[in-house]
Amino acid sequence: MSGALGFSLREGGSGRPCLVLHGGGGPVTVAPLSRALSRTMRTLTPTHPGWDGELPEGISQIADLAALYGRHLATADLEDVVVIGSSLGGWIAAELCLGVEAARITDLVLIDAVGIAVEGETLADFFALDARGVAEHSFHDADRFYVDPESLSTEQRRRGRDGIEAMRALVGDPYLHDPGLRDRLAGIAVPTLVIWGEDDRIASAAYGRAYAASIPGARFEPVRECGHVPQLERPEETLALIERFLDRGRA
Repeated sequence: MSGALGFSLREGGSGRPCLVLHGGGGPVTVAPLSRALSRTMRTLTPTHPGWDGELPEGISQIADLAALYGRHLATADLEDVVVIGSSLGGWIAAELCLGVEAARITDLVLIDAVGIAVEGETLADFFALDARGVAEHSFHDADRFYVDPESLSTEQRRRGRDGIEAMRALVGDPYLHDPGLRDRLAGIAVPTLVIWGEDDRIASAAYGRAYAASIPGARFEPVRECGHVPQLERPEETLALIERFLDRGRA
């Protein structure tokens, strides 16, 4: 637990700080990426409040999570921070780059982020999907990643239920977006990389291109034969895209 701030935090490596924010599937969805990045960076991978128990008082929207992590950056006096967010974590990351501690952040990576409304592009109803449906919407190769719920431990099932309930509370209405976020993305002032699985059925590649186009100077990188979670389905390619982005002009 990260002190009085009230969230679990896993750290690894040393060097430039890198905050890695998970999506609705929990910290397991970004753990391999965090481990890979920790070879050259100091990674900080929180478990969002609500994903390991009930949502605490004062956390009722995505902006509250962004503010929480912003306060942590300030308390820890972290500068030159890379923020990487996957799916729902991308939404938190975008809000963080628009918040009061935005000056501490110098690079942003969004991986199949949600949070905006795009005309003609409907986000899949995650809450209506069973485990098989989640796999089919999230991965190009669903058979490779599908996990039978009956094979999960009691603790894994509990954490899964916690995450679903936290999502319902935070992004159930309006569903998976903030109506004003897309316009506010113009205020993001750091170099931004947007990575997107071309076969994402949660949020389409067209949605991703609109996301990138809303952020000044953002670079859009599609990943072929990949769904909503490139860091799991195409880990080497995703890591290479991130490392090239962060290493630009530093040779």
